[in-house]
Amino acid sequence: MSIGDLTDRAATGLAGQLEHHRIELTGYCYRMLGSAADADDAAQEALSRAWRSIDRFEGRSTLRTWLYRIATNVCTDALRGRQRRARPMDLGPASTVAEAELVALPDGRWLEPVPDGRVVALDGDPAERAVARESLRLAFVAALQHLPPRQRAVLVLFEVLRWSAAEIAELLDTSVPAVNSTLQRARATLAERPADAGEVIDPLDASQQRLLERYIDAFERYDMDALTSLLHEDATQSMPPYDLWLRGREEVVAWMAGPGAGCEGSRLLPTVANGMPAFGQYRVAASGSGHEPWALQIVEVSDGMIAGLSAYLDTERWFPRFGLPLRLPGDG
Repeated sequence: MSIGDLTDRAATGLAGQLEHHRIELTGYCYRMLGSAADADDAAQEALSRAWRSIDRFEGRSTLRTWLYRIATNVCTDALRGRQRRARPMDLGPASTVAEAELVALPDGRWLEPVPDGRVVALDGDPAERAVARESLRLAFVAALQHLPPRQRAVLVLFEVLRWSAAEIAELLDTSVPAVNSTLQRARATLAERPADAGEVIDPLDASQQRLLERYIDAFERYDMDALTSLLHEDATQSMPPYDLWLRGREEVVAWMAGPGAGCEGSRLLPTVANGMPAFGQYRVAASGSGHEPWALQIVEVSDGMIAGLSAYLDTERWFPRFGLPLRLPGDG
């Protein structure tokens, strides 16, 4: 059977079946690649290859298994010869405000944020959605990048997508014992790199919502005392594409009050990134009229306090992807 042999109705039905998997497939590719843009491209390539080669689909596996086999090959090819994507804290020790230097690294070096709606089926089962969001946290996706591609694929398929070892073995054309061995090695590597920082956003968690409201209020007033009271003692701050990162409540606040003082007067617009609370940050425009995009802030919440702030500064890339306006309503 080839595409040409399909009736219009059958072709439309097949296209719909393939498209049904796009969001979950993009999420899989994102965890594999650590890049939102690369994940979009990889998922599209997998779907396109599946469509073009449907005549080779013999039905011995499910369409989903076959599609994920193609996606795994696409991601594995994409990873060849590339440096792993990372967060600033993966590349070196923390700095201090006194010794801080802003050194920008190439875009392809950084783990990228991703909007939940691109990689999580928001109308799916709540329990599955919670697992998916847990596995999107920046620290977890960064830890995944330390795994070889095959280990990465096995761990994501088993731990996140809940495939059985037998299903993964079929996808990878290997044995169940081989899958279990690969999974054990992947788990051992991740155990050496704890990735539990940051709770997923939960609109039903009243205490979390109060904390975020207090953060918005404190940041928009640029009240250093109020911000200090919200930060965990070991809070971190990073600002890709710069490799600088800070650790400790005092250092973070010193940065805000010193080199970051230009953020005074900012406004924050809530969104969600990587399953976590996030904000579009808008600083006062250079003209003094209105507010302009400055950073996509991702907030890591832990034990009722803010444990991390990641500010992605390439707003021309991130604001459109997250549906954030390039000028706030009411700014003229």
